[in-house]
Amino acid sequence: MTSLAHRDMDLIAAIQEGLPLASRPYAAIGESIGMTEQEVMERLQQLHAGGVIKRLGVIVRHRELGYRANAMVVWDVADEQVAELGRHFSQFDFVTLCYQRPRRLPDWPYNLFCMIHGQDRRGVRGNIQRLVDECGVEHIPHVVLFSRRRFKQRGAIYIHQPEVELKQESGT
Repeated sequence: MTSLAHRDMDLIAAIQEGLPLASRPYAAIGESIGMTEQEVMERLQQLHAGGVIKRLGVIVRHRELGYRANAMVVWDVADEQVAELGRHFSQFDFVTLCYQRPRRLPDWPYNLFCMIHGQDRRGVRGNIQRLVDECGVEHIPHVVLFSRRRFKQRGAIYIHQPEVELKQESGT
């Protein structure tokens, strides 16, 4: 494992909770850790190129955008067809995630997973039927798993920062 400099550790700690909602988030991050905006962007690119950071992504809070029906559709696809079918499913704008996972036989034969968000279950079911019809996958076994509740959405934590103790001033 590569040993990281203190400034890299500070940078990773600064981004792991998410980027600030600012017109120039990298400048805001840089200001908080003593780097310029350009240094932040260049260092993130280097950390990515070196494999320290695999990806930067967005966590969309879909319920706040009006999407209340969410389903993971799991498919039992022939192994030699998973990559092609996954690419095909991913072309649909209503498919928000599509990825392969290993089967867990004998109880779980599914190896292709795709997430579909919608405003209501009827709309989600309609989009699933559209996948089936347009991709010609009516013969492929699948199960629709609707979400019942949402768990906290966040990225991974790599650097634990000490808790900052807030002291309340007495009003005497």
